Amino acid sequence: MIIIVMGVSGSGKTTIGKLLADSLEWEFSDADNFHSPENIEKMRCGIPLSEADRMPWLQDLQTAIKQWLQENKSVVLACSALKDSYRQFLLLDSANAKGDRIKLVYLKGSYELIQARLQERSNHYMNEKLLGSQFNTLEEPLDTISMDVAQPPQIIVQNIRTALEI
Repeated sequence: MIIIVMGVSGSGKTTIGKLLADSLEWEFSDADNFHSPENIEKMRCGIPLSEADRMPWLQDLQTAIKQWLQENKSVVLACSALKDSYRQFLLLDSANAKGDRIKLVYLKGSYELIQARLQERSNHYMNEKLLGSQFNTLEEPLDTISMDVAQPPQIIVQNIRTALEI
């Protein structure tokens, strides 16, 4: 199974993803590591990515997901997946026909809470300058597990495990 932990920058995808993967003894992967150096530099400068910038990144992520599924690996992937079209691209409808091999978990939080988190963050290329564009791009998923990021990380992880029955 692949669990995609999604949400805007600063919602806790990496923190929750790592904790969840550790609790399940699964592999963890961060979609940030799939970005090109050019994309990272744009974001570091506060420039939102275009659709053309995102497409090679999404293709690389889709390839990784296909490979993990073929290898029967269980992986938690932290990935913004802000638009429905991005999520559908990553969900690989044919490989996920029954909907049981890839699950989405949406980390949802208020703009103010996430902005405060980003202001405290250091050593990350994604800064609070891009938070507005992230919220503007976000198409909240309707048919997925949604977690309130105001809760402590361990509680969020336990709630995800309960919701997924794992």
